[in-house]
Amino acid sequence: MLLPLLLGLALAYEPIRAITLPTLADAFFQVTAFVAGTLFIYYYLVDKLPQLELSYLKAKSPTLEIVFAAILGALPGCGGAIIVVTQFTKRQASFASVVAVLTATMGDAAFLLLAKKPLEGLLIIGIGVGVGIISGLIVSAIHKQEFCQPDVQEANNPHCAKPSNVVIASTKVWKIALLPSLVIAFLIAFNVDLGAFEASITLVGAVMAIFAVLVWALSSEGKTYKQITAEDEEFEPPSKFARVLQDTHFVTAWVVASFMLYELAVTLFGLDLKQWFSEFAVFAPLIAVLIGLLPGCGPQIVVTTLYIQGIIPFSALAGNAISNDGDALFPAIAMAPKAAILATCYSAIPALLVGYGLYWLM
Repeated sequence: MLLPLLLGLALAYEPIRAITLPTLADAFFQVTAFVAGTLFIYYYLVDKLPQLELSYLKAKSPTLEIVFAAILGALPGCGGAIIVVTQFTKRQASFASVVAVLTATMGDAAFLLLAKKPLEGLLIIGIGVGVGIISGLIVSAIHKQEFCQPDVQEANNPHCAKPSNVVIASTKVWKIALLPSLVIAFLIAFNVDLGAFEASITLVGAVMAIFAVLVWALSSEGKTYKQITAEDEEFEPPSKFARVLQDTHFVTAWVVASFMLYELAVTLFGLDLKQWFSEFAVFAPLIAVLIGLLPGCGPQIVVTTLYIQGIIPFSALAGNAISNDGDALFPAIAMAPKAAILATCYSAIPALLVGYGLYWLM
């Protein structure tokens, strides 16, 4: 509840309110609306992946297993990576496939990038798959298939409470607001003059952004991380639309936080991040790679937001995408900590090579 409280204080304080309202509206119409639309298409047109067994591919061809793991990692979100990590803990996938999938995945930040910059998003996904396959093959040549595999144990999954009524109730609002929000978002994206409606649209965008953040905060209370970011049926929300909104609210919370921090830093402290990264551009890939080592998708969404805003270069985004393991790192740390830490360290090496390779080339 900290973020909604801070937003409330920012709106209550007159000097900051002038910054807060347009910033919230920008976050909603420039990011949230597109992310919701992209997720809607993704979840409704793509069948849910089953719990694929990689043991057959591993026995038939270790190379084929690694290639398939990298492709699963390239899927937007963390579902593909979680599948491979789960199979690894059951000794049905190799350590090399874990390295491949964690290197290839971009997590939930892929939704944001595809929604705002689809060509760059597809390019990053392609780079991730290629680097993931190469990394997996190198690790396969160094380590045996059973390297770092934990002992097989029955999963002790905690009982999951019913999905939050807050998320379910929010579907009523979104069913009315989604299509008009996308229309307005496209008009803004194409620089259409909104004229006398601009002030009203700004207010509506700010209200919807606060609504999304508030729903995220209320629906997250009293739940485990696994319940909030569940990718399997046991923890799945009751409808695909509820799942769309759950992910959208999560992305919105981080985007709003990053937008607000950036605008406040520029306005109140005169900090120009774009100029700072221009003057010290050589450190941008390194910083992005280090952020990518952090578990979860939140910090990576911030990095992607900075790229969309033109603050960090493509090389930094590429380095972050490769070192970023997304939400899949959490179950990996819980069930196979040694493998998780080692795989993360391995992914940092190609991330630095690609990041600085692109930096010098571009």
